[in-house]
Amino acid sequence: MSIDWSYAWQALLKNWPMFWHGVKITIAFAVVGTVFGFLIGLVIGAIRAVPIDPLDSPAMKALKKVGRALTGLYIWVFRGTPMMIQACFIYYLLRPVLNWSPITAGFIIISINTGAYMAEILRSGIQSVDPGQVEACKAVGMTNFQAMVSVVFPQAIKNTFPAIGNQLVVNLKDSCMMNAISVTELFFQASSIAGSNMRFKEIYLDTAVIYLILTTLATWILNLIEHRMNRDHTESSAKPAGKKKKIFMEMSS
Repeated sequence: MSIDWSYAWQALLKNWPMFWHGVKITIAFAVVGTVFGFLIGLVIGAIRAVPIDPLDSPAMKALKKVGRALTGLYIWVFRGTPMMIQACFIYYLLRPVLNWSPITAGFIIISINTGAYMAEILRSGIQSVDPGQVEACKAVGMTNFQAMVSVVFPQAIKNTFPAIGNQLVVNLKDSCMMNAISVTELFFQASSIAGSNMRFKEIYLDTAVIYLILTTLATWILNLIEHRMNRDHTESSAKPAGKKKKIFMEMSS
């Protein structure tokens, strides 16, 4: 039952090239899956957040309802089934047609899966923005698209940034599910090493420590970015107030 700590350290050094290859694949999956999942979620979230205006034409109302139904089905399926099952089903279903590699399939699958979660995150962010701001944009001649891109999306992204960053951390860990389709990420490499020398406890201890380091670094970087965003917002909000105060003092004198 005991763990040979000395062997765990030696095994990490000896097999570091294999571990490092797995780390690079894991980071690539997490970053690509989060970025493309964010883009998918932005589109899906916008479709689900756009209200059905009573002044819309019947065709537009029908189009919005169909869009909501399809996006709702997508979110329901990909949030309601395990990523490992999705990976196996989609990879083997489309392999005869696309003849794709496990790496390519993995990137697409993790992006689609992340997009389902991002869609709900961003939908809540979009709906948290005061509708009066959109009405103000329309009053100055902006279209719905311009209002969403220039006013709503920036605020929605800022409001939901912690949840978006958390999805990156989740993807760092959940990328191990891609080993089901033979993607050589960190867990796949660890299993290969452990199986070759039958020292499962020590190898998986090394793997757990590596995952912990990766998630800790990602969390630290995301916290720095969030702090910078909040600081910039505070400074930009303070500047107009300071300018108004200066003008008021000049007028008083």
